[in-house]
Amino acid sequence: MPGQKAAEATRREQILTAAYEVALRRGVDGLTVRAVAARARLSHGLVLFHFKRKEQLGLALLDRVLETTVYLKIPDHVNAIGNPRERLVAFFAHEMQRLLEDPRRFRLLLEYWARGAHNAIIRAKISSGLNDYREGFRVMAQDALPGEAGRFGTPDSTAAAAVSLIMGYSVQAIVDPDHCEVEEYLAVVQALFGRLPKAA
Repeated sequence: MPGQKAAEATRREQILTAAYEVALRRGVDGLTVRAVAARARLSHGLVLFHFKRKEQLGLALLDRVLETTVYLKIPDHVNAIGNPRERLVAFFAHEMQRLLEDPRRFRLLLEYWARGAHNAIIRAKISSGLNDYREGFRVMAQDALPGEAGRFGTPDSTAAAAVSLIMGYSVQAIVDPDHCEVEEYLAVVQALFGRLPKAA
């Protein structure tokens, strides 16, 4: 029945939203079915109806964490930039700012990353998410680098460096937030990208 399936999808989304809010406050270790049920204002049994075990809920939550950290959505103001190199730098800056808006999101990704050392499913999900994220940068770098610029790096290596710089800075911002000046970091990155040859 379509109506019942829609209601179940809505209820499932309600549970996942509550789980995400609980995890943002308490971390992955603080994610319990009881805490999620209380946050969603649902019964413990109803949460278990949709997610048979806490592990299932945790894996579904990982998808939400990946959707809020390593996803690529190029905003209109960046897409409107005509110069491919400037567009790449602007997108890099946008992604840094986005990830730093709420460091708890990135902290959750790191918590799952640590769990992935002992869980192949978690490891595969994170690897897939990071590969997609890197691919988005690779496509932009392909436009920004002239075809003959091999000595300046390939689109693959430029994408890997961009993602590494974003992720590394996000870790630094969590570890030592008082000594992380976004504008200074972006100025250094812009200088590095500025050394790339101009696209033809």
